[in-house]
Amino acid sequence: MSERKFDLNIEKILEDWNVYHALREVIANALDEQMITKTKSIEIYKDTEKLWHIRDYGRGLRYEHLTQNESEEKAKYSNLIGKFGVGLKDALATFYRHGINVVIRSKYGDITLGKASKAGFDDIKTLHAYISPPIKPNQIGTEFILSGCSDNDIVKAKQLFFIFSGEDILEKTQYGDVLFKKGEIASIYINGVKVAEEENFLFSYNITSINSTIRKALNRERTNVGRNAYSDRIKAILLSCRNKNIAEKLVDDLQNFETGVSHDELKWIDVSLHAAKILNSESKVVFMTPAELMQAPRFVEEAKQSGYQIITIPENLKQKMNGELDLKGNPLVDLENFQQAWNNSFSFKFVEYEELSLSEKSILEKINYVLSFIGGKPPAVKEIKISETMRIDEHTYLEAVGLWLAPYIIIKRTQLTDEKLFWGTLLHEIAHVRSLSTDITLNFENELTLLLGQIITNGILYKNNQIPQKEVRTKPSFLKSIFG
Repeated sequence: MSERKFDLNIEKILEDWNVYHALREVIANALDEQMITKTKSIEIYKDTEKLWHIRDYGRGLRYEHLTQNESEEKAKYSNLIGKFGVGLKDALATFYRHGINVVIRSKYGDITLGKASKAGFDDIKTLHAYISPPIKPNQIGTEFILSGCSDNDIVKAKQLFFIFSGEDILEKTQYGDVLFKKGEIASIYINGVKVAEEENFLFSYNITSINSTIRKALNRERTNVGRNAYSDRIKAILLSCRNKNIAEKLVDDLQNFETGVSHDELKWIDVSLHAAKILNSESKVVFMTPAELMQAPRFVEEAKQSGYQIITIPENLKQKMNGELDLKGNPLVDLENFQQAWNNSFSFKFVEYEELSLSEKSILEKINYVLSFIGGKPPAVKEIKISETMRIDEHTYLEAVGLWLAPYIIIKRTQLTDEKLFWGTLLHEIAHVRSLSTDITLNFENELTLLLGQIITNGILYKNNQIPQKEVRTKPSFLKSIFG
């Protein structure tokens, strides 16, 4: 069979393509053939005559593959690299324009390139494929043999593929893979082919599930695809991750937010929240804002002593964390949750009356006298207790000096060093009892005002001898009924 000419009918040459872009298309087709046929790995090597070879072990190239139409076969596979049947023709035109001699060899024939007259138009010269009988009719697969191709072109072409990048997979998801970034610049791959670079991404990514936005953005060049095209898929990949190492890297990077040097993935609040959920599921952590670190040093120290790692987060993430559960269904441990758990596990160290000093007892012996000015001990109070230790106040993050913990009023022992401190704290807690309200509420403020008014009014009346003088000191037997 004699040599035949096949008009490549290339209407528009991609002027911006270099040799390595053309090599990319050849390598992409070889990798696709390997995947479709499940044959052994492709080979890229230079022989002793300094000719570069790119070979697959698939079904072999036919001249029909040089038609202009997109490949219907490739459209059936969602994870193939090549999508355009025109890619190979673009590559051949680029090789010819740059003076690269090409021989394509398969069992169906050998193909070279050259200019020839267009059929019926002798005055018009177009690029043709010259198809000859196969030199190796028993050859398996397809082999491209390239003369004039530099080593640097091959290196640059291989760098456009994840498989040759040296970037390890950190986690695979249904949408794609998170890759360990090699170097300072992150790579964005779509089905293994690099389509973009990101200067401020923490990871590289290989997107394997293509949505309509990406499909529209993939042009013939497959380069410089904008972030808007793939950002949703990157977020979907990260939100599907369960890997603790990935979460730790994200959260560690998140803590750079104050200096403005965190990576761009952390600007997606949902990604930051998901990383916090993973970390909360796998580690002992407490999430705090910079303000909370300064406001609650006691809890910072308590958390560290209890084996927790303090994770600094921005305020917007803290608001987003409110009410969220981690991957195991547990609440995210922020300052409030840690404080509540700490207080719930807290044990008071109560002091018996007999253990008090004489000066402390001298204050307590006036209890009946003081309470008489406000109508006596409220019925809801079963006992008034003195404790060496106290819970941490939920507003100030300091150790409380008094608590209403029904049916008990608990006062810290240090308040007995000064009468004014003790009686002030006692009245404060009685205001809680009588108002049934917490601090900084109108009901509580009104009740505290009323108590102060009662104390002052009855104190003045007593001083002016308008009410009978009562025994100032309370007998120990009465103290037992007050303090349990």
